[in-house]
Amino acid sequence: MLLGKLVQPARSLKKLSSPGTCRHFWGWLNAVFNKVDYERIQAVGPDRAASEWLLRCGALVRFQGYEKWQRDYNGLPTGPLGKYKIQAIDATESCIMYRGFDYLDGLEHVEEIKLCKCIYIQDECLQRLSQTVNLQKSLLRLEIISCGNVTDRGIIALQKLRNLEYLFLSDLPAIRQRETTVQILKKSLPSLEVKLDLE
Repeated sequence: MLLGKLVQPARSLKKLSSPGTCRHFWGWLNAVFNKVDYERIQAVGPDRAASEWLLRCGALVRFQGYEKWQRDYNGLPTGPLGKYKIQAIDATESCIMYRGFDYLDGLEHVEEIKLCKCIYIQDECLQRLSQTVNLQKSLLRLEIISCGNVTDRGIIALQKLRNLEYLFLSDLPAIRQRETTVQILKKSLPSLEVKLDLE
């Protein structure tokens, strides 16, 4: 009788460990990490709230005036609200996704963003990034590497980042018309340096 009670939960655990269920669980968890907490933004300010979001999702941040990258959520510096301003974001292998991009709206000092091996980054994310008014003013450097869901449409959307000086594109298999896409960008942003490593 007792053995039957122990075997039953084990069978249900076996069902949960199938690959599809595991993928679904991680997708759900990543969506939870990306949920925007507007009350938190109000309470601690946009830079602190965005730092927490980015670190929670596995990205790194560097604050204005500092060389060290923040990697540890629990190691975020404390101090007066607004003291630490995000200057650079390295989202390599992070789980940031579109639903979290509202955290970027209040950031006024972000000069560099690196999106590398980000499985949830797609054209809509780049369109959202380019429509963020503060990033249109502050963003100078952008790298997009090994983001398989990014197409020409997403790259063309970046033309709204009017102060962008450097764009590096690498290993983006969904980009089909690279010459045309680069020409469109260069026409809108004549001073933009575009470096390509695309097949």
